Amino acid sequence: MSTLPAFRRKTRGLSLARRILIGALLWSVLIVVGGVVAISAVYQAQTINLLDDDLDSTLVTLARAIEPLDDNSGRIRDIPERLPSDPRFETPLSGQYWVIIAVDDQGSLSDDIRPRSVWDGEPPLPSDLAEAALAEPGAVIRGSNSDGPAGEPIRIAVQSITIPNRNNPILLVAASDITQSNEGAEELRTILIIAMTALAGGTLLAMALGLRFALRPLDRIQSDITDIREGRQASLSGDYPEEVQPLSAELNKLLEHNRSVVTRSRTHVGNLAHALKTPLAVLRNEAKGESQLDDVVRRQTETMHANVEHYLRRAQAAARAEALGVRTQVLEAADGIARVMNKLFEREGKQVAVDISATLYVRTEQQDLEEILGNLLDNACKWTQRDVRVSAGPDEDGMIVIHIDDDGPGLSPQEREQAVKRGVRLDETAPGTGLGLSIVADIAGMNGGSLTLDESPLGGLRASVRLRRA
Repeated sequence: MSTLPAFRRKTRGLSLARRILIGALLWSVLIVVGGVVAISAVYQAQTINLLDDDLDSTLVTLARAIEPLDDNSGRIRDIPERLPSDPRFETPLSGQYWVIIAVDDQGSLSDDIRPRSVWDGEPPLPSDLAEAALAEPGAVIRGSNSDGPAGEPIRIAVQSITIPNRNNPILLVAASDITQSNEGAEELRTILIIAMTALAGGTLLAMALGLRFALRPLDRIQSDITDIREGRQASLSGDYPEEVQPLSAELNKLLEHNRSVVTRSRTHVGNLAHALKTPLAVLRNEAKGESQLDDVVRRQTETMHANVEHYLRRAQAAARAEALGVRTQVLEAADGIARVMNKLFEREGKQVAVDISATLYVRTEQQDLEEILGNLLDNACKWTQRDVRVSAGPDEDGMIVIHIDDDGPGLSPQEREQAVKRGVRLDETAPGTGLGLSIVADIAGMNGGSLTLDESPLGGLRASVRLRRA
């Protein structure tokens, strides 16, 4: 009961081509083995039938070539001109034999007439065949498990007959060497194995090449889907075979549906932002007095506004993260944010340097990448003494790691752990809501990445963002 599920688990991961080739291989082995066995058996049977016909003809000739003596003794004699005329019977140990054996009153083999081919060896007649022939007078008894006068394998035909003026039967024996027949069958078997194996191998090779050619459109679809996921194209637009066209059409519909869902999500998020921001702005404007209630309303509306901004950005990032085909150049986004920061902090003598290759792309919407870099660079410029450096490169897992280093005071390990929590501000004197690093961590996580804080080579804080490479 457990064998079939185990077999299914083993074959579940096999490719279609391998499944077809394995099936064809098993069928080819069955055909080769079955074909060789069947054809060899037919050839062997046909050869034996021809040999038996020849032996039967010899027995008939022997039966006509004997007669009793005229002395009423019961003895027999042969008529030379009626004996088999095959010259092989006159050649010693030629492989063609016959013997006429007289049986006495006690059932013993008393005398025989033989050709020169038998020579002076024992008559080629096993005792079991002799007994079987005597038990069934007139029937031809055959056997192939005997050795001839020269030790060769022979096929034997034995017949028990009676003649006038003789009470005891006579055994007629015809035998033929089957060495050539066996060698011919073995040679045929070898030729069949070589020929059918070559045919099966050629068929499998042709099938493998045909499958490789036939399944090439699936490889193209896989490559096109990879290009779509990495943003190099928007849909499947190849000239696919008729059998693959429905799959291509359905995948394009799925991609279009995905884009429409993302667009609707962005629209709903934008509508929600406007719907919430207006009441909050009204509350802030109305709470301009100096009373305790006005102060509470102002602080709570600021907190609500910060939370709305946080969750709206998170919802927008989640919607964008679900979209296929996003691809953003890291250098372009980093350069744009760096120019803005350099202008904002120029009077303070702070400068942002970018060292990123133009070949690096991430699978993240440009708006999300700019949000990440904007928050991290803003935080770094606030705390750095003079220099902020942005660098990026691939890691051992194939991800893109973006480093933002500053030469500021940095953070202790405990402070780094607290800094990424939403709403936590390590310095209440600095402006902000405490949501910057939390937003970065959320956006990176929704794009399949992460945010880590560590000590910078410049002496301050290093913020490292890992994102999927495109």
